[in-house]
Amino acid sequence: MFVGPSFGPCFELLCLSSAEKCHSSVNQHIQPEIICPFARVYNGECGLIRTTILHIEQTVDLKQVSLWLKSTRDLRFVSIAGLPFLSLFLHGPAIDPIVLRKFNELDFQFRSQIDLITSDMALAVLSLTSAAPSASISTNDTLKAKVKLGSGSLSSCFPNTKSFGRISMTVAVNVSRFEGITMAPPDPILGVSEAFKADNDEMKLNLGVGAYRTEELQPYVLNVVKKAEKLMLEKGENKEYLPIEGLAAFNKVTAELLFGADGPVIKQQKVATVQGLSGTGSLRLAAALIERYFPGAKVLISSPSWGNHKNIFNDARVPWSEYQYYDPKTVGLDFEGMIADIKAAPEGSFILLHGCAHNPTGIDPTPEQWEKIADVIQEKNHIPFFDVAYQGFASGSLDADASSVRLFAERGMELLVAQSYSKNLGLYAERIGAINVVCSSADTAARVKSQLKRLARPMYSNPPIHGARIVANVVGDPTLFNEWKEEMEMMAGRIKNVRQKLYDSLTAKDNSGKDWSFILEQIGMFSFTGLSKSQSDNMTNKWHVYMTKDGRISLAGLSLAKCEYLADAIIDSYHNVS
Repeated sequence: MFVGPSFGPCFELLCLSSAEKCHSSVNQHIQPEIICPFARVYNGECGLIRTTILHIEQTVDLKQVSLWLKSTRDLRFVSIAGLPFLSLFLHGPAIDPIVLRKFNELDFQFRSQIDLITSDMALAVLSLTSAAPSASISTNDTLKAKVKLGSGSLSSCFPNTKSFGRISMTVAVNVSRFEGITMAPPDPILGVSEAFKADNDEMKLNLGVGAYRTEELQPYVLNVVKKAEKLMLEKGENKEYLPIEGLAAFNKVTAELLFGADGPVIKQQKVATVQGLSGTGSLRLAAALIERYFPGAKVLISSPSWGNHKNIFNDARVPWSEYQYYDPKTVGLDFEGMIADIKAAPEGSFILLHGCAHNPTGIDPTPEQWEKIADVIQEKNHIPFFDVAYQGFASGSLDADASSVRLFAERGMELLVAQSYSKNLGLYAERIGAINVVCSSADTAARVKSQLKRLARPMYSNPPIHGARIVANVVGDPTLFNEWKEEMEMMAGRIKNVRQKLYDSLTAKDNSGKDWSFILEQIGMFSFTGLSKSQSDNMTNKWHVYMTKDGRISLAGLSLAKCEYLADAIIDSYHNVS
């Protein structure tokens, strides 16, 4: 293409490497980390880029340079994924000046000024940018070359280097503007499923993700959902945009399901309900409301809690702290610690509570303890914030699982409640839920709803319609509603049977005298085993049981047939792994 078959006797080649953030100070003449057989190497740092100068003091064929660059993957502009040089320019007094341009495309502290480029050279540049780094480059003349360090700060990085010859060459690298973005860690829950899929062992169990499975460990679509979808198809309903607040019929039935159709807050229109993107999206919308209208207010989260709670409030820039909840000594509720932390929280804090089937522990307060929690929250002028992801799925009763929320509402307290239909209707992928804000008056509720809509508009504009119609059809139709309650009882009953069988298996197999009764005292789809991270790792590595590293297992992913196998794994991990 161009630039002769050999360089010599002396020139310098500038290489740009590493997108890691460097110190702003420049380190000159660092002991080279790379070895070049035909050049002295000087390394330095400038801004975001590590620079390398190859000071070549012998005649060397460009092919040799190119092959060496290709093999030296430390250098950022050498192609690893097939990407070529960004650009290469030549200039010198022998060439008539035609174009004067400034090269300022890389996001670092120095610039290279490019000048005196002929039209033929410009065409060659375009050819080079689409060629591989190892491509042969030739011209009729043997050239002496050096790297021109331009008008920026690079020349000050290497003050002792020398310049030779009449022709200058500048090499620039295609450094992405996104190089500073690091790889995010895998999701601790969803990553479990990926590892499970890669395991070929026939005894493997996926007890990580909270999704209901049949006794054959297959996903389950509720019959009532199929009927509701058939009804929707027969009606020939369209796919027009929903209003920002969602489907009106859904919002009506979901609030009534939570607070009771005859509940005072419903009759007095004190509830602002907005359809959300399942539980996560509803929590996130509420977090945005807190951040905007309660600046500086803190959210208290149970320790432990669902892993995404902290992510949601971090993303919304809402400060949070934890209150004690789990007692590892009893594998039960640390009620005294919980009350003490709620009392110690700054007045007006938001207290995040799990309405039923606490995730990940499965440990719920008793009715008497709920009364005490409500007392303390009222005394401290806190705002209760419920996450209700398992209504009807925990106990099998919609009313029983909503009793904690209704207790607070009946006391006349203002509160927030996020709902999800992923578990109780099996609508995991439909992303259907709601955020409810109970206010002191209907007028306040109307204003709160208007601001929730205002927050939702730039987030996702409006929610999806399919899942909302399913819920509205099921809950709004007495026949389908009764069928749904029967299916919920069936699913909750299967989990209860699995819980009992696991307890029986542990008690029969473990001769140590350990009390495993905490498994029966927990509720919902999860059981907090009390296993440590190393013990949980043993469950996976030795027994092919996939679970979260905090010791939580999803009983919804367990069958009666595999309870004894799981009991063997738990006993081995608990007693033989420290």
